[in-house]
Amino acid sequence: MTSQTWSIPAAADEVAGLRHAVARYAGANSVADPPLSDVKLAVSEAVTNSVVHGYPDGRPGMVTVVVTVDADEALLTVVVTDDGAGLSPRADSPGLGLGLPLITTVAQSTTISVAPDGHGTRVSMTFGLDGPGVLS
Repeated sequence: MTSQTWSIPAAADEVAGLRHAVARYAGANSVADPPLSDVKLAVSEAVTNSVVHGYPDGRPGMVTVVVTVDADEALLTVVVTDDGAGLSPRADSPGLGLGLPLITTVAQSTTISVAPDGHGTRVSMTFGLDGPGVLS
């Protein structure tokens, strides 16, 4: 089992670089496509949700992403955690509200919870590595 952690400022212009870093790491650890495209999409959606919903007032914060590749279990796990305001609907949301439903569609499993320290949100997603993805 191998893992990598990234922490970035909660800013929209950081999302693409993080998605590419996750993809490079997964590829370097023999994660093929599928599920690599699904992983990249889910990371983008989860991190974007953290930025938009965790920090709606634009205050500074951090988003941490941990990716674990477990070849023995044939699973890739991505955990996105922020220290923001928590997950709650926004009437003024700039998005369409499709991020979390999309994540639950492409990931093998998804868990959404309060971050361990009681502030912010944690999204944990798993992807199978032993065959075609859910949407293949």
